[in-house]
Parts: sequence; C-alpha cells; structure tokens
Amino acid sequence: MSGPHDLFVRYTFGHPERAAAELRAVLPAPIVSAVDWTSLRREPGSVVDPELRETESDLLFTARLRTGESLLLYVLLEHQSTVDRWMALRMLRYVVRQLERWRQEHPDSTVLPPILPLVMYHGPEGAWTAPRRVEELFALPGQGRARWRALMPRFEYQLDDLTAEREEALRERPGPPLVRLAWLALRYGRSKVLARKLPEWVALFAQVHAGPEGAEGLAVLVRYLLLTGDDATQEATGRVLHSVLGEQRTEELMRSYGEKLIERGLQQGMARGREEGLAQGLTRARAEDILRILAAHGVQVDEATRQRVLTCTDMATLDRWFDKSLNAATLTSVLVELSQ
Repeated sequence: MSGPHDLFVRYTFGHPERAAAELRAVLPAPIVSAVDWTSLRREPGSVVDPELRETESDLLFTARLRTGESLLLYVLLEHQSTVDRWMALRMLRYVVRQLERWRQEHPDSTVLPPILPLVMYHGPEGAWTAPRRVEELFALPGQGRARWRALMPRFEYQLDDLTAEREEALRERPGPPLVRLAWLALRYGRSKVLARKLPEWVALFAQVHAGPEGAEGLAVLVRYLLLTGDDATQEATGRVLHSVLGEQRTEELMRSYGEKLIERGLQQGMARGREEGLAQGLTRARAEDILRILAAHGVQVDEATRQRVLTCTDMATLDRWFDKSLNAATLTSVLVELSQ
C-alpha cells in the first residue's frame, strides 16, 4: 500500500510537464539546455525492489536531445523519514537494473543510453548528509588514500534537498502552480510551521484551482495535507480553502476527506485491536498451559504465583517458564523462579 507522500509525489511529478519543472530546477544548466523538454515522456514499469515500494516513488522518463538523440531520465523521489547513508549504492543498483533491462530490449546496440539519477529529499530531520558518490562508501587505507579512491567504481546521483531550500527560492522556481505548491508542502509538510505558512500560499492555491485540472489537483493536495498534518494544519487548510472555494465547497471537500480520515483511523484502530487481542490470547493460552503442566506433575501453585503467571504479558518469559515446566527434573527451579 502506498503512503501519502508516495501518492502525492506520483500524482504531481508523474505528469511530464510537472516532472520537467523538477528536473530543470535541479539538473546542471548545460544538461537542461541540451534536452528537448517537449519530448519528455513517462515510461511504464518500475525497477525498484517491491519491499521498498511504500517508502519510494520511482519515475522513469525518456526524452530526446535537441540534436535528436534519445536520453533516459531516471528519477527516484525519496520519501524516507531518515537520511539513508547507502543511497548512492541503492541508486547505482537501480540504474544498473534499468540498463540491463534496456540491453534486453536492444540486443543489437553497442552503447548504453545516458541515465540521469535524481533523489528528491524532504525528510523532517534536516539537510541530507549521506554521501552522493558511491566511492565515498568504501573503507580505504589511510596511506595513499587518493590513489585507492581513484580505483574505486565511480557513480554520483543528483540531489534535490528541499529541506535546504529557502521558501522564497522554492516559490520562485519556474513551473506550474501545483508543482510550486507541492515543493512547499513537501518542504514544510512535517514541520510545526506548516499551519502558519499555509495562509501565505493562498494565491498559489487559487492558481491551482484555476488550472485545467484544478479541482483534481486541489483535491489531491488537500488529501495530502489532511493525512500528514496535525490539527492546526487541518484548520489552516480549511481557512485557505474557504477563501478560494467558498464556504459550501470547502465544507463538502473537508467533510469528504474528514470522513475518509475517520474511516481510516477506525480501520487502523480495528487492526491494532485485532493484533493486540491476538497477542493477549496467545500469552493467556501459554500461561494456562504452564499451569496445566504443573498441575499434571502434581505441583501445587499458590494463588499469588498463579496470578503472576496468568497476568504475565511477556511471551519470552512465558516461553522460558513453559520449557522448564515440561521437564519434571526442573520443576523445582520453575517454582523458585516464579516465587521470586
């Protein structure tokens, strides 16, 4: 199941025009000027490991250079809540997989297409600090270190660290209103200042709403804010929407997502309840098994010890008592431990 960050980023940057705004904001100027951005197309499929699906959103695009040559733009939009030291190695693995798939589809080619990997980061703990070059991950001898590093595999990914960008810089980036608002929402989405920032972005909200896919884009944005924000953020979102949509439409939108949030919370609560109930049932059954085994061996258990066994919730402790109770030779040690 995809998380709110993944869904929001995929919707926003899965569209070629909006993806182009992100790429043009981050890639080196010579690369930006060499690409024909009108040719940017999203490619289907994914090469990211399935177990990473909930924390990552990989987007693969193709484009042509102004000279007519083709180019692969591989974009991994990072949604981890912590900085990943091994991102360079992971990105290298993703790029190699994509190149291997490309070779299978183009067996007669004698060259590989260039791939430009990009990580977007907006974690709550501050700026990205992980190495961007894979050669920095190797443990090298102190003597002659530079010579050793020159022999290591070389690979580097581009980084868009939204946490290191000022609000003014993000607002001034060229791009559709939804993209600029997405940058801001991702930048401040898990901070305590988001509720205070939202009223300052009313004009961007209005521009998103006035766009060709305004209603849908605004709905996705509101969903993201309500799913990731605190109570203050939800109240601020309602006030901003009221100024853009009016009272009736705001109430309809907030009520719709509010009901979904309530339902989601109830489902999560029920799931937690089922898990807790199962755990309690397992520990209770194990405790009763211990007492039955002791009784079968003719061991008298006083009421205080009996209650201690029945109220124990640590399965590891219960398992230890259970194992000792199985062997009559260890019944005395079981009773001593239980009576302590």
